[in-house]
Amino acid sequence: MFFPLKDENPTKTFPYMTILIICINCLIFLIELFLGKYRDYFVAKYGVIPFEITHGVDMNPKVLLGPYVTLVTSLFLHGGFFHLLGNMWFLWIFGNNIEDVVGHFKFIIFYLLGGIVASLLQIAVSASSTIPVIGASGAVSAILGAYILEFPRARVKTLAFIFIFITVISVPAGVFIGIWFFIQLISSLGRAASNVAWYAHIGGFIFGLLTIKIFRKREGYKKYRVY
Repeated sequence: MFFPLKDENPTKTFPYMTILIICINCLIFLIELFLGKYRDYFVAKYGVIPFEITHGVDMNPKVLLGPYVTLVTSLFLHGGFFHLLGNMWFLWIFGNNIEDVVGHFKFIIFYLLGGIVASLLQIAVSASSTIPVIGASGAVSAILGAYILEFPRARVKTLAFIFIFITVISVPAGVFIGIWFFIQLISSLGRAASNVAWYAHIGGFIFGLLTIKIFRKREGYKKYRVY
């Protein structure tokens, strides 16, 4: 088991949009907590429900644009504190560098599209499910897919749990993210009905891999020299 602490990869610009996304997610999570017993209704209303998308129907009263708008709103909901913390921590470590690569405005577009594509793959493998799919992990996975191409040799300080030992190691981002993706693939096998949206993680990651070159800045952007 391993968990990233930080990457040794400085940015050239301040990550305004990364911080904004983190703040919005935290604010909405606080709203969820304050809703108390109405929280389940809130999640059903703004979470993406595969059956609604594949059948074009509303099982619950929705906001404008019907169930399809939940492909976006679901990205800002979380099922618990550690769900939120994990996603936002990964976003903070890896998102600031990708925001640097693509620019502030395009980063928002990249993030949202990555999350939408991630949700669509999850929907494709669980088309009849009536369980809301929520969380930023699909969009964050798109960032990881972009990062492994842009900064494979950047070092990631990682908290590693090896049997009964706990240590901090520094590994290349390509290795860290590669292991992460392998875990998603293994976990997804025969787990379409799992309470974790493994296929969303895979879909987001593939989106990041395939599209980062399209989103990259055009004004002569160069990668950092990583030591």
